[in-house]
Amino acid sequence: MPLAPLLALAISAFGIGTTEFVMMGLLPNVADDLGTSVPTAGHLVAAYAIGVVLGAPLLTALGSRVPRKRMLVLLMAVFTVGNLATVLAPNFELLAAARVLAGLPHGAFFGVGAVVAARLVREGRQARAVATMFLGLTVANVVGVPAATLLGQHLGWRATFLVVTAIGLVSMAALVRLIPDIPLDATQRLRHEVRALGNRQVVLGLLTAVFGFAGVFAVYAYLASMTTEVMGFAESSVTLVLALFGIGMTLGALAAGPLTDRALRPTLYGSLAALALTLGAFYFTVRVPWAALVTVVVLGAVGFLTTTPLQMLVMRAADQAPTLASASNHSAFNLANAGGAWAGGAAIAAGWGWMSPTLVGAVLAVLGLTIAGAAGLLDRGSRVGASRVVTGSPSVATSAAAERVG
Repeated sequence: MPLAPLLALAISAFGIGTTEFVMMGLLPNVADDLGTSVPTAGHLVAAYAIGVVLGAPLLTALGSRVPRKRMLVLLMAVFTVGNLATVLAPNFELLAAARVLAGLPHGAFFGVGAVVAARLVREGRQARAVATMFLGLTVANVVGVPAATLLGQHLGWRATFLVVTAIGLVSMAALVRLIPDIPLDATQRLRHEVRALGNRQVVLGLLTAVFGFAGVFAVYAYLASMTTEVMGFAESSVTLVLALFGIGMTLGALAAGPLTDRALRPTLYGSLAALALTLGAFYFTVRVPWAALVTVVVLGAVGFLTTTPLQMLVMRAADQAPTLASASNHSAFNLANAGGAWAGGAAIAAGWGWMSPTLVGAVLAVLGLTIAGAAGLLDRGSRVGASRVVTGSPSVATSAAAERVG
């Protein structure tokens, strides 16, 4: 695989992942500084996610005729300005608005970036290329988020986002230097992209992401508080726990590419089932320190293992117009982030305890698995129907349908 352009995409993903996930570790600090509660500060997680949900289809549509390299640079410029606004925000309301701005380019960047990564490699290695870009997100959770959380705890949370602003500038330089010019398809139009969103498998893939991945964020949004309030660790241990989660994510990303290239739907089913079981187990393992830490690693791994098959599913289902579907998948992921954080916070606010989000998350993961299973059955039925229409050569229709959705 061409490592230089994938490295540029991964560096950008590192910056995006750091700003997205670090807020969870800094919620107690932000709440203290702005005089609010941790559940209320959790709305900042939702604010970023709202930016992603709104920005992914909007910015992708606006940039549909912009060369992909230039589009990636422009999106990182918006990201950088949003993080600088976060640093300068004087109150909670403007901080929430800054988080929305920082989130606007997120989905569009990964949507365009995934298409670029897939086109840089030969057939059969697209999932590996996309997973390589996503490694930037996982490394952010191993290195970026823990380091940024530690920085925020000692120098203030604003210092964290100042560093993220600098990462945004570095990412822009890397994209300009390392990403090749990829010409737009002259026959591709925005209406084709919009029409692709109506594909049944795309819709079901997006719904799977919304419900399935929400289970991860129902817990991750409050992992810092769980670490100190339930596990009994000191505040300084939060960075370790977040790093362990990031290590799990990295393991999941490394496994996701080859597994998805080999068997897309089985990888998706297995990861969602494992996610539900892990979330349920966390409710019981949390009070045994070593078991809790092991569960955090496993949770990161199975949670991130879902991302690559979901990304490839919607891209292949959208076929010749994958960019908007790919970007919308990140809208779905961030609806999951916002919904999961809200559901976990609601359970805590209702007095059900700091660990109640684990059970909420398990239910959400089961819902995601159910939708994914239904989508698989419908897809199998459409393949059988197609093979019967093409009399005399059923294998041709079946092969074509299989290529579209992996």
